Amino acid sequence: MDGRVDREGLGRAEAANLLAWWIEAGVDTAVGEAPRDWRAPRRSPENPVELTAEPTEEAATQSVPQTPSAPAGPLPQAGVERPDSLDAFHAWLAETADLPLFRAGAARALPHGPAGAEVMLVSGIPQSEDVEEGRPIGGAAYALTVRMLAAIGLAPEAAYVTALTCFSGTGTRFSASETDACRETILRQIALAAPKRLLLLGDAPAKLLIGQPMAQARGKLHRVGGVPAVVTFPPRHLLANPGHKALAWADLLLLMGEAR
Repeated sequence: MDGRVDREGLGRAEAANLLAWWIEAGVDTAVGEAPRDWRAPRRSPENPVELTAEPTEEAATQSVPQTPSAPAGPLPQAGVERPDSLDAFHAWLAETADLPLFRAGAARALPHGPAGAEVMLVSGIPQSEDVEEGRPIGGAAYALTVRMLAAIGLAPEAAYVTALTCFSGTGTRFSASETDACRETILRQIALAAPKRLLLLGDAPAKLLIGQPMAQARGKLHRVGGVPAVVTFPPRHLLANPGHKALAWADLLLLMGEAR
């Protein structure tokens, strides 16, 4: 099993997810005079951008807020040795204080998914809803994420999902040391999980890993740690701005057009 949805044996729930996303993305013509492959890439990737060592100064920020004047825990240190297996890394994330926005006793949104995943999703700083569910994307946003994956032929189990940090921090700007530590943590996960593709959800992951804001990075194929990467809107943005779902659909097509 590679995690792909078997379209000839779709169950009722899988088919509903698939159709729901296509409707939301504006795929409104079921039958036409000529057959059309809605999953076929509509453009050729161009101008790939490599990950730079020094992204922009606002890398890893979400809403350009202020750094807390008194950190609640020790600042993460760039260059700290990380575990060398994915399972050990997950155990380390569940316990370490060496993460941005660490607060003693705070709930954590931990990554989930298999090694060798078809797609690795990288979201921004978790919200309270996410940490309450213990995962990087929660609630209605995750339900939409599942529909997005179904639309490109993937079961949710085929995706590895992570966030910039395990702790919530709405309205928080990372310090320079936190930004460096965050980048190292994400790159380490990419190396250990070895996904086939990366989907960066929003401005903060795009700035952190590519050095470009989402508006500039969208519509292009990038590479992060040698892995093909595409930037798109985060699910919560799409829930609040349904008119952007057609643009997100184009991003998903670009993502799946590489490495087929």
